[in-house]
Amino acid sequence: MRSICAVCSVIICLVLAQLAHADADSSSSCAQKDPKDDVGRLECYDQMAASAAQKNEVLHKENETSIPLLGVQTIGYERSYLTKVWNLDDLTNWDASQLNRIQPYRQTYLLVNTTSNPNRQPGSPTIDNNTLTPFDIDAQEAKFQFSLKADIGIQRHFDFLGIKTFRLWAAYTQQSNWQAFNLRNSSPFRETLYEPELIATLGTGNASGLKLINIGGVHQSNGRSLPESRSWNRIYVLGGWEWNDTTSIFLRRWQRIKEPVLTDDIPDISDYFGLGDLLIRWEPKDKTQSVAILLRNNLNVVDNRGYFQIDWATPVNLGHVARLHIQMTSGYGESLIDYNHRQNTIGVGVSFREW
Repeated sequence: MRSICAVCSVIICLVLAQLAHADADSSSSCAQKDPKDDVGRLECYDQMAASAAQKNEVLHKENETSIPLLGVQTIGYERSYLTKVWNLDDLTNWDASQLNRIQPYRQTYLLVNTTSNPNRQPGSPTIDNNTLTPFDIDAQEAKFQFSLKADIGIQRHFDFLGIKTFRLWAAYTQQSNWQAFNLRNSSPFRETLYEPELIATLGTGNASGLKLINIGGVHQSNGRSLPESRSWNRIYVLGGWEWNDTTSIFLRRWQRIKEPVLTDDIPDISDYFGLGDLLIRWEPKDKTQSVAILLRNNLNVVDNRGYFQIDWATPVNLGHVARLHIQMTSGYGESLIDYNHRQNTIGVGVSFREW
């Protein structure tokens, strides 16, 4: 081993000496010109400097057009939406002590929401809504959501069956329906959903098409006691595709984790939410607007139930922080307590970070 290192050292020294000798030859050729020919000597040195500058410019352009490598910061490389938000190229190197490890996950917004059919007597097969006193709620309310995720510091690089990277995330989403204008009842919160997740992201390294596969586990509940309690647990697999840096598609298939019959307050939720969802997102390269469409369906021909949500956002005069946001929904499951309640809603407000 020492002899190999010695040989390598000799070779390196010879190469460096040869380079130095070449530079010395160039310099000496200029110095050997006629001492009285100042103009000729100056032109010689100018040509040497111009040649060196030209070489540096060529190297700089090669760096700008180079293909980005995992873990290497490159010049002139514009990251796509999926690459950026899931750090698929490993260019966002977070320090464990930095707050920028916390990143946006889903939409974060504040809306004034109006429904066509307020759910004044929510129920389920295990909760007889005929025994409940109808809620005195308004059709208009405030709806807000915030959602964050954080890289928890477990990542790997490899090449196995088309998968190049592995990264583990923790995520949290909270959505509230607030009867803010219902002053006669002290403006109560109609429902607040708590949704923690653990997500493993597998990156394919593809420039377009299938770019990631997420495998996750998620709990969702409203933290209420019976008869308003609603909760369930799922595991899922999600595929993420992207084209032209403008269009993204997320297709998710989940499997509910069964609960004991006596404690399951929404045993028929799959009849309304189905077994997965589809999210289509479009944003032009100038980022003047963004559109997201969410679809769910139970795929039951006889008793078909589904849900449709469209979100449109565009920048407003609040710097780069907020966007004008419009949301429209139709179908079952606008919130968890409304999982088996059909309604149409429209909301107008602002969204604060991109999803």
